[in-house]
Amino acid sequence: MRAPNAKKSSSVQGREVVFERECPVKVVPAGDDLMVPKGAEAVITQALGASYTLLYHGNLIRIDGKDADAIGLSTNALEFEARADGLIDEDQVWEALGMVYDPEIPVNIVSLGLVYKMNIEQAAQRVDVVMTLTAPGCGMGDVLVNDVKRRLDEVPNVKSHDVELVFDPAWDRSMMSEEAQLETGMFF
Repeated sequence: MRAPNAKKSSSVQGREVVFERECPVKVVPAGDDLMVPKGAEAVITQALGASYTLLYHGNLIRIDGKDADAIGLSTNALEFEARADGLIDEDQVWEALGMVYDPEIPVNIVSLGLVYKMNIEQAAQRVDVVMTLTAPGCGMGDVLVNDVKRRLDEVPNVKSHDVELVFDPAWDRSMMSEEAQLETGMFF
């Protein structure tokens, strides 16, 4: 697997950037669409996985990894080697899911415990994911679901997928991995 911007060094975070072209973004946490003009200035606050979070005019915005060139970074598409037997590799699916980060928390959705279930149907070349959000009212739900779908599309032999967003059971911090709890200061 190769993901050039999977875990950017801390030197990228805090970097001031100038948009090199007009770029579509999402406002965090509302999820509203916004078009940032060429020449606009922002500061990178998070550069992990499939997206970038920036501070722009006092608001957090999220740029999809495919638009990283707008802020002078390379895109971060995943490249997996296809299995010779034509099957979906479960490890690759989990790696792809692990590249989706919450825009406000520097932890991926797997470590946060947001992925409740992942099922592979080899005969149908299909992956089904059941996931949640840290809060039901989060406006970034559709954005995260689309990130998951885009990452699943990058896994060889996945021909279809379904991502279901549920809120029962409700997420709580005990669902986080110990590493995620340490990373966020929520270890208890």
